[in-house]
Amino acid sequence: MVVALIPNLDKRGSADMVEKIGMFLSKNGIQAYLPDNISCAYYKLAPENELYKIADVIITIGGDGTIIRYAKRAAAYGKPILGINAGRVGYLANIEQGEYSLLKKLITNEFTTENRMMLSIDVCQNGKVVNTFEALNDAVITSGFISRIIDVSASVDGDTIKYHADGLIASTPTGSTAYSMSAGGPIIDPTAQCICLTPICSHSLSAKPILLDGNRTVVLKATSNKKCDIYLSVDGKKASAVYPNTEIYIKRSQNTVKLLRLNDRSFYKTLSVKFLDSRSE
Repeated sequence: MVVALIPNLDKRGSADMVEKIGMFLSKNGIQAYLPDNISCAYYKLAPENELYKIADVIITIGGDGTIIRYAKRAAAYGKPILGINAGRVGYLANIEQGEYSLLKKLITNEFTTENRMMLSIDVCQNGKVVNTFEALNDAVITSGFISRIIDVSASVDGDTIKYHADGLIASTPTGSTAYSMSAGGPIIDPTAQCICLTPICSHSLSAKPILLDGNRTVVLKATSNKKCDIYLSVDGKKASAVYPNTEIYIKRSQNTVKLLRLNDRSFYKTLSVKFLDSRSE
């Protein structure tokens, strides 16, 4: 068993965890690698891009953003990923920092793998693909200005739905607990295969979130009478400008993220715990 540990050292306690986990893995006969810009005993070093080829499992230390970033890269190589939570919420992380002894289950194969769908996003200008992205959480069209309303159309199999809103979110089930939830979208079982369209601050009382079958392709277009800038963001990162002649094709990706589970804490148990934690803050 070979693992690669990729920590977000900006997160509290993550540096200490790197050393503790390295010592633990070494004692249990698990070979561990770190990115070569981090130095710590108990690890071999390799360029980050090489880690996905070398390792059997990718382990991250950080919040959901950290997991999303590296999970998409791991998915391209078909490698599973395990998240150790060092963030605030941590819906995607399976274990907390104090539970790192569970890593011993990697040797005994006492784990399960949960497949999460991703979105494939093609940005087209005048019928030509100019950018391609993949999203584990969501693709979002919004104005570059606060409270600037835009017109967004979503076409599915030739039928078009129009929104007059601050923007539109196309999310995966994994992303249903992120921006979509904040915008009033439903929480979806993460193993489901569907795409959720959630309008952001719609100016129509009848505009509600819509669930699409995962085999559908949705085409988004956006314009603004105010001539304000419109952008596409993918998993929280600004990805592309959106012009009147821009068409954004969104469908289920052929790649899937494989999340490792070392404990029996279900998605619904995690929801219950996280909701209680957020209410106490």
